Amino acid sequence: MKKPINPRWNPPPQPHWLQAMNEEGRCFDLTAVVPLDEMSLLQHAQQATGLRDFGDDLWREPFAVLIKALEQEAKLTLMGRLMARSDIVLWLSTRLQVTDTLKKHPVIVDEEIIAPTVIVGLPRSGTSILFELLSQDSGVGVPLMWEALQPCPPPESSTYTTDSRIAQADKLFTQWSRVAPEFSSMHEMRGDIPAECGLLMAATFISDHCAALHQTHSYSALCSVADYLPVYQYHKKILQILQWKNPRRRWLLKSPEHQVHLDTLLNVYPDAQIVQTHRDPIKCMASSTSLIGTLYHMRSNQPFNAELFANIITGEATAQRLEYVIDQRAKGIVPAASIFDSRYQDLMDNPIECIEKIYAFFDMPLTDDTRGKMRKYLRDRPKEKFGSHTYEVSQCNARDREFFRRYQTLYDVPDEV
Repeated sequence: MKKPINPRWNPPPQPHWLQAMNEEGRCFDLTAVVPLDEMSLLQHAQQATGLRDFGDDLWREPFAVLIKALEQEAKLTLMGRLMARSDIVLWLSTRLQVTDTLKKHPVIVDEEIIAPTVIVGLPRSGTSILFELLSQDSGVGVPLMWEALQPCPPPESSTYTTDSRIAQADKLFTQWSRVAPEFSSMHEMRGDIPAECGLLMAATFISDHCAALHQTHSYSALCSVADYLPVYQYHKKILQILQWKNPRRRWLLKSPEHQVHLDTLLNVYPDAQIVQTHRDPIKCMASSTSLIGTLYHMRSNQPFNAELFANIITGEATAQRLEYVIDQRAKGIVPAASIFDSRYQDLMDNPIECIEKIYAFFDMPLTDDTRGKMRKYLRDRPKEKFGSHTYEVSQCNARDREFFRRYQTLYDVPDEV
């Protein structure tokens, strides 16, 4: 197997205030000023919540690998260390609160999660716009950023739109675009928009959300071979908590990473309705390189290493990811009745017709009211509302075309490059 070639990506200039802040940070002993050691992080989360029980110990190894990698591999700036510590303390606090909530209210685990709709696909293949469109249906519930970040205490119907956690999450997530202004053209971030499942899983410390934030090869390697069954079981507990006092008839979920764990997803949610998006992988890889490079550059100035996310931004590994799903479907591991294929091109050309096909495949009612809300959403959020996301499709990407012939032929995915 040939070694993946690193796609070229050059970071844009950082805001002057961030450059100045990080340069001043070089004067400090950053490990002492912003500690990321186990004792400091655990004690702070326990003091912040007044709780001590983190539940099972399955999270401890990936947690230890992550914080070691942050020190030895990530080369974090001052802002990077501040953001990393904030994240980890929040994830640890969530573990403590989830454990405490389930101990006090064991009835929560009796909540049924029925036939969730789950969007999967390569990053930048239209999963986000499809997620946002389908979320216009009042019959579905989506986990919002604020409740995915801090699910406890369980959200309540009466205060769902006024919960104080919304403002806190909004400040944290909009900070991403203040640190990297170009990020807003790639992905909208607010406290009250739909959240990807990686954030729901973050407190297990095995999550693509955690891995996407730093260049930590040892942590990425651990995630690539980890047992995801406990992670999905934890994910289900979070959904049960979220719907306990604010009922959701049917969940709508999304994460590109589900694509490589469909067997485990169906183990935990056997009646899941999976929608797999399809777009020219060359285009997806180029866009993902820009997105992930920007995420890394928020927290570190070290050069971008594409191999850490090879299965979404390098040709042969990305093709293997796609063919893995093809083979799972051929073997019946993913039943034909459980998965619908949605082309990006169809969504762009005729979004409502594309969505009608999804609803028809899973025999779900699509009301005129829902159609109207979706059309209004499209009118109010035109393409490039937050600026144009520009990125380079390198020659090495274009040479990878042959890797994707089987995939593109099977799903009739047109070349965009």
